[in-house]
Amino acid sequence: MNLEAFVLGCGGMMPLPNRHLTSVLLRREGELFLFDGGEGTQVALRKLNLRWKKISVIFVSHTHADHVTGIPGLLMLSSQVDRDDPLYIIGPPRIGEYIETSRRVLDMYINYEVIVKEITEPGIVYKGDGFHVRCFPLRHTKPCFGYTLEEDTRPGEFHPEKAEALGVPRGPLWSRLQSGETVKTPDGRDVTPGEILGNPRLGRKFSFVTDSLAFPEIAGEVAGSDLFVCEGMFEQELAEDAHAKRHMTAEEAARIAAAAGGVKKLALIHYSPRYTEYNLKQLLKEAQRVFPDTVLARDRSIFPIDYVD
Repeated sequence: MNLEAFVLGCGGMMPLPNRHLTSVLLRREGELFLFDGGEGTQVALRKLNLRWKKISVIFVSHTHADHVTGIPGLLMLSSQVDRDDPLYIIGPPRIGEYIETSRRVLDMYINYEVIVKEITEPGIVYKGDGFHVRCFPLRHTKPCFGYTLEEDTRPGEFHPEKAEALGVPRGPLWSRLQSGETVKTPDGRDVTPGEILGNPRLGRKFSFVTDSLAFPEIAGEVAGSDLFVCEGMFEQELAEDAHAKRHMTAEEAARIAAAAGGVKKLALIHYSPRYTEYNLKQLLKEAQRVFPDTVLARDRSIFPIDYVD
């Protein structure tokens, strides 16, 4: 099952000619999940030729303009095609007010169901087939949340030779064992999955954190992430300015990744517009000194998230 992240925008505060505002699309097989929707989100979707009408859920970190101004356009765009499934929008308090006011003031024609869920406490906010999405509080100038999408544990590797040795014939019984059922052999003996399968295997994990001070609890939430997308808005020299605005530096993002344990890759995002493409190398250099497996997210970057085993 494919899992991949598409960076639709990596900028913070204001869009630049080659840097749209922060937005990441996660595709799991045919289902799409959008994390934030800053200005320019529609443009990036078109450039990447993504099937935007398949977006199931929009997860919003907070209601600052550079994270939500692309959402009304997406709502209107989705009304131009046949859509039977509802669109879920999950975010902090007042995201419902923002969506409803936008619909009313812009006189939007919406021909599908929009379901808004406002977060009141940390925990699981969405469940799908074989995965769940969890939110956790961040520390910004207004209510803000980070998110993790984590897949369920997968069954262990199937060993055909063990099944044959125990008298389980090839065919439907093998499939039932793989799905966790105990089966009966033709001669009447019970065979359990534990006799055939290897140890359970972990699913994959994606984490999204932006617009927050760095604090230790974030590490516990993102531990084990195959891809950790985190803001690295400023270089360390501007840490005081970053903290005054309740943001973090690239180095602080790297410290979180290092402290978390099990993070495979850190992708920095949400850069201050003060940094040119050349200047971004300084953010990367500072982060890699702490966490070597760090990369710079760029508009239209694609990150495949593969199984480890």
